[in-house]
Amino acid sequence: MPTAPPQARRLGPALLLLGFAQLIITVDFNIVYVALPDIGDSLGFSAQTLQWVISAYAVAFGGLLVLGGRAADLLGRRRMFVLALTVYAVASLLGGLAPNTGVMIAARALQGLGGALLFPATLSLVNTMFAEGKERNRALAVWSACGASGLCLGSLLGGLLTDAFGWTSVFYVNVPLAGLAALVAFALIPRDPARERGRTFDLPGAITATLGVTLLVFVLVQGPESGWTSPEVLISLVLSIVLLVAFAVIEGRSRDPLMPLRLFTNRSLSTAMSIALVFGATYSTVPYFLTVFFQSVHGYDALQTGLAFLVPAVLIAVGTQISGRMAGKVDMRVILILGMAIGIVGTAAIAYGMSDSGGSYLAVLPGFALYGIGQGITWTGMWIAAASGVAGGEQGVASAMTSTAMQVGTAVGLAVLVAIANPGAIGFTTDTLQSAVYVAAIGIVLGILVSFALRKPRAADRAAVAEPVAVVD
Repeated sequence: MPTAPPQARRLGPALLLLGFAQLIITVDFNIVYVALPDIGDSLGFSAQTLQWVISAYAVAFGGLLVLGGRAADLLGRRRMFVLALTVYAVASLLGGLAPNTGVMIAARALQGLGGALLFPATLSLVNTMFAEGKERNRALAVWSACGASGLCLGSLLGGLLTDAFGWTSVFYVNVPLAGLAALVAFALIPRDPARERGRTFDLPGAITATLGVTLLVFVLVQGPESGWTSPEVLISLVLSIVLLVAFAVIEGRSRDPLMPLRLFTNRSLSTAMSIALVFGATYSTVPYFLTVFFQSVHGYDALQTGLAFLVPAVLIAVGTQISGRMAGKVDMRVILILGMAIGIVGTAAIAYGMSDSGGSYLAVLPGFALYGIGQGITWTGMWIAAASGVAGGEQGVASAMTSTAMQVGTAVGLAVLVAIANPGAIGFTTDTLQSAVYVAAIGIVLGILVSFALRKPRAADRAAVAEPVAVVD
């Protein structure tokens, strides 16, 4: 057996770097939530336009993920990893320096681009540097602990920074972190192999997919604000449908498609995408309503709101490790069903604790704890399933497909749940917030039903995609 190259012996530190990069992505998604009031007051956002501090990131991130996955597979995962971190650093600096609303929205869109390039590069590096099975499951558990914890840690860090240094600090903090990670990547991540001959970027597919998904996410984000029958929403929806249909036709005829349609026949991947859609619509939306609940009902400031998310952030990390240790020993369906069952109980308990009397933090804490553990277990299991049976040269686009499903789910979930929590746009109340969280709990049930479609990977499937990798020292 050939000796592993020197770079391959650094897989342990490399995994920590990849986990750190994933932490940057997920923290950045939520870090601005608690700073939104200060951002709005400082830059002059109206109540109607303030949502675009969040939406600009979501639209760019969701719309460009498939393109980012293809770029990682074709242009090199380390190259895209470094480029994406550089984009993140520049965009964060621009956000901190933003003098007006236009520059802020542009900075958030640029951060979304950085995330769309970084996420598939990071996950595909994990999936190709570690052999499918125990090694990859263990690596994904570490990566998942960083990523899933960041979903709640972003609120904690945002509160601490905003309270201590002002809203600009939630942007400036990314500059040295992303810049340092980009530099360290040259030492820890193996050099990209020579580009495979005969592969093409599928420009028609890239254009139609990027524009189609971007417009779809725009519709889901803007629909509740402008109205589902408003001209910009209807026109965007029609164009999105046309472009996505064109994309499907192009992919079916292309010799080297951007997103091979045969990937949808991989039951593990297609099931993981469906679970990711549910995950985005439920787990990923709960922190938004809790942030509103803590600040509007209890009058928490940014620091107090951030500290309220400390418990779930820790327990999400615990849940990812539970899932990683169970993987390979227990059927993946059992792991996912367990995680979502715990999540249902936890989310429902959160809603129950949000009483008319303005339920105290202690009243929602038990549910918050179960929610965190369930989310961590589900998150890791979902990404293990998404990578199973996928060839190394297609891990980037497979991870992008799954993440796109989660982003679309988040946009759909927020649109539906915000409509429940703010009926008639008259403002949030404890009752309506409680109703939205109850609906999120019910929504997780769909994920359990989808999980039954999973089957245990066959030995022949694993052999077909096996690639030589080095073992962590």
